[in-house]
Amino acid sequence: MMNRERIAEEYQRIQDEICAALEVLDGKSKFQEEIWERDGGGGGRTRIIQNGNIIEKGGVNFSAVHGQLPEPIKKAFGVEEDQFFATGVSIVIHPSNPHIPIIHMNIRYFELNENIRWFGGGIDLTPHYVIEDDARFFHKQMKTVCDKHASTFYDDFKVWADNYFFIKHRNETRGIGGVFYDKLTPEKTGLTYEEIFNFSCDLGRTFAPTYIELVNRNRNKSFSQEEKDWQLLRRGRYVEFNLVYDSGTKFGLETNGRIESILMSLPAQANWVYDFKAKEGSAEQHTLDLLKKGVNWIG
Repeated sequence: MMNRERIAEEYQRIQDEICAALEVLDGKSKFQEEIWERDGGGGGRTRIIQNGNIIEKGGVNFSAVHGQLPEPIKKAFGVEEDQFFATGVSIVIHPSNPHIPIIHMNIRYFELNENIRWFGGGIDLTPHYVIEDDARFFHKQMKTVCDKHASTFYDDFKVWADNYFFIKHRNETRGIGGVFYDKLTPEKTGLTYEEIFNFSCDLGRTFAPTYIELVNRNRNKSFSQEEKDWQLLRRGRYVEFNLVYDSGTKFGLETNGRIESILMSLPAQANWVYDFKAKEGSAEQHTLDLLKKGVNWIG
């Protein structure tokens, strides 16, 4: 039977599997773990990996928190209930090599009571340089896991990702999107809670093989200082989105979450250059041209 304890246990198992796979992939660094408790109820396992062969900074975090829902969240959700439970796994990986993309994943479950509960999550890719073959591979991976559970999931969740991971003040997407969903229930999907939970777990387990393939395609590529500088600019865009728009960051801060775990998504280094303009015909301009909603990567 699906309940909050089983969901939290399976999410912890997925965290363990992903951390083990990433340590093998990197070949140098190991995850550093910190067990923390939240004032008000619950806690989590923050795992950070840094200064590796591949990963400059990354986090694979698990949390299961509960307690009183803050007034701003109650108003946003339009509910009167006070007690909430939320559990999930959240991942952001910032690689050293600018030809390897940033990747983000989140799978989560939120519950107020038996009648008000839902799943959310997704995986999205943020290349510093968009490599079109890699983008197609990534989106095919997302479509495969979605199609296993519902024929409409990929198309619906891709549009959702394009709209969500959009930096409005820059008029560009954060990356090439992926899939994103929120507040999935049986009423919205035609699936049972158990089936939605299974989709959530399958998506979580798609993360490691997908990212391993993308890393191995690009890990031995050399890069120039100019390409490294561009990477730091793109990281700056990533920071802007996470601090201005990301709902997970806002939820964590408003529910008195652990600051270090919430902000682990930020890179170790990022740059901002005043009024930067990419050279016409450059690889940088090509990437900018593809950072828009509605690109059909699968064909």
